[in-house]
Amino acid sequence: MSNRLDTAPGGPALRDRDPSRVHWMELFFDLIFVALIGQLAHGLHEEPTVVGLAVFLALFASVWWSWVNLTFVVNASPDLTRRGLGVVMMIAMFAVGAIAVAAPEAIGERAPLFAAGNAALRLLLLFLWLRRTRGDGAAARSRVLIYNGLTALLWIVSAVLPAPVSFALWALALIVEVVMLVGTFRSWGGAAMARIDVEHLSERFGLLVIIVLGESVLTTVAAVNTHWSPDSAAAAALALAIVSFLAWSFFFYGADALRFGLDLLREREDSRAIRDIIGFLPYPLLAGVTVIAGAIAVAIHHPGEPLPSVSAVSLCAGVALYHFTNALIAVRLGDDPSSVVVWATPAVALPLAILPIALALPALAALAAVAVALAITATLTASLAYRRRRDPRGSEATAGVA
Repeated sequence: MSNRLDTAPGGPALRDRDPSRVHWMELFFDLIFVALIGQLAHGLHEEPTVVGLAVFLALFASVWWSWVNLTFVVNASPDLTRRGLGVVMMIAMFAVGAIAVAAPEAIGERAPLFAAGNAALRLLLLFLWLRRTRGDGAAARSRVLIYNGLTALLWIVSAVLPAPVSFALWALALIVEVVMLVGTFRSWGGAAMARIDVEHLSERFGLLVIIVLGESVLTTVAAVNTHWSPDSAAAAALALAIVSFLAWSFFFYGADALRFGLDLLREREDSRAIRDIIGFLPYPLLAGVTVIAGAIAVAIHHPGEPLPSVSAVSLCAGVALYHFTNALIAVRLGDDPSSVVVWATPAVALPLAILPIALALPALAALAAVAVALAITATLTASLAYRRRRDPRGSEATAGVA
């Protein structure tokens, strides 16, 4: 925790902020970040195409990596005061806001704005990491200068270059950061991860999942509001059931397991697992939820027609991806893979088996089938969780039933 103390008039000294808890400004930033995700996925709600889906996944990767870096550097800076944190989050909000405005035309006329927003985030991260690593030696500073300084320069240069050269620089910037993190992790990752606050990380990730799921509910309400009919209302009710089952599985079984599991990983000094669980694996999980929301919007707009192929794949594969990612997280948290397979196999296989139905039958039927599949999965995971609680030989992490 921070050593800085503020003394209240006539009262005891108070800590400036508790770095183990998510600050309100971090939560507010996440609201804007999720608005950005919604902007990136806008095309999946209106005229879904294979190209549109691929563009969303690629652009979301770049902004997700920014969220990961900002979260980790704040977590690694317990001495950052609440006012300092507020300033950092406000700067990040403006950068993310610029990216959100650019998102619908990020590969078109607003590409320079998209690049400028990403460059601003990298410059902010550069400042924070240099501040965090002062006194750590020349090697640490050089690594940071390449990690965020060079990539910020790539984003800046891309803003004045035409496509597809600019897009290649975007990809290069992301690749440099990921490769540097993975390639140099052995030399510094263990010491860095030993200092992280897992309570803050688990709370931050859990709150982000809440907001993303809430955005899916907002998508459902907005879609039925603009295309009101009895069938659309029924589709919206099924959509709400789908989102609720996803939330149920994560927050009843995954959230607590994540917090306890990260604690165990830190005790075991398994820094790579912590990196993977917070840095890499949430990307497919949140991408899955977002493409599901896009398919839901299309289904509500046209409940009596079969879903377009991209939307059908997004709905069924999105649910499967959500559960598959949760299975990977469970294994990385320390669950016995053989126990994970018991619930993960039907959780992944059932929605994929529904794909032919989603392609052939009306969208309303596809939503109903997915909702039933999720109900079956929820019943199975609840039963397994109950048996695990009664079995003293259950896994140490008690993770991953999602």
